[in-house]
Amino acid sequence: MDLQLQEHLPADFHPQSRVWIYQSSRMFLLSEVFQIETMLADFVSKWNSHGDPVKGYANLFFGTFIVLMADESATGVSGCSTDSSVRVIKEIERKFEVTLFNRQSLAFVIKNAVQQIPLSQVDYALENNFIQPDTLYFNNTVLSKKELEENWMIPLKNSWLKTHLNL
Repeated sequence: MDLQLQEHLPADFHPQSRVWIYQSSRMFLLSEVFQIETMLADFVSKWNSHGDPVKGYANLFFGTFIVLMADESATGVSGCSTDSSVRVIKEIERKFEVTLFNRQSLAFVIKNAVQQIPLSQVDYALENNFIQPDTLYFNNTVLSKKELEENWMIPLKNSWLKTHLNL
């Protein structure tokens, strides 16, 4: 599994560009990926904030994560423009029968694949060595491009979860 992220992110976006990550409840099929990529490209090409175009980016990573990014050094993102991004995510949910807003399902790299574990089962997974403190965790709480690059895929022991788990 290629975990290189940098080469897929826009180099010309400010490090403080805002980021939203939506984790699917399942991996998308290849046929779905092509449709989603088209939907995201169409959305970004028309993304506006108070009539001004948003310098936006959207991509699907690892067949599971939709990453939206807005470079606010060009145009600030307003409530209405954020609402429009949520609408496209909800449209993807409906069309492909997935959940993209469940923050209780956590994703890890296990056996070279993205695997999801309910938050309530993470202690059990640790106790039974399904995951370890060094297992890579997808920290979907990152808020900027810089954080995405540096803190999205981190060892579980370095995540916000460390204070809630028996590590």
